[in-house]
Amino acid sequence: MSEPRERGPRWTLLSGHGHVLVEITRNPGARIRDIAPVVDLTERTVQAIVSDLVAAGYLTRTRVGRRNYYTVNPDSPFRHTAQDGRSVGPLLQLLTATSAAVDGSSRAQAADSDAAAVEPGSSSADDQAMR
Repeated sequence: MSEPRERGPRWTLLSGHGHVLVEITRNPGARIRDIAPVVDLTERTVQAIVSDLVAAGYLTRTRVGRRNYYTVNPDSPFRHTAQDGRSVGPLLQLLTATSAAVDGSSRAQAADSDAAAVEPGSSSADDQAMR
């Protein structure tokens, strides 16, 4: 059984349930023992979280031979009233996107917004204000 890393007074933005859901989204065939060290929880805790997520409808478990494979339901709603009416899918997509895809997308969006702000051949707002 894997042991969690040394714990100190800290917190994370996502709960254990969130970390496990993200890791399963990244790797639907991961074993509990593979997930535990990644999310810094014990195997027993990860097993309990997976059971919670299955019971709540966030995951569907399919047994193939001796392995479990999980399917994430991206339409599952957040459980807190502050996110009422929002599904977990968009957050999972963001958190599981490759860094290259995210970086490239960010650069493309920045370039698009810069191009939209000042069209070629036109003067900037500051130049127009000075006239």
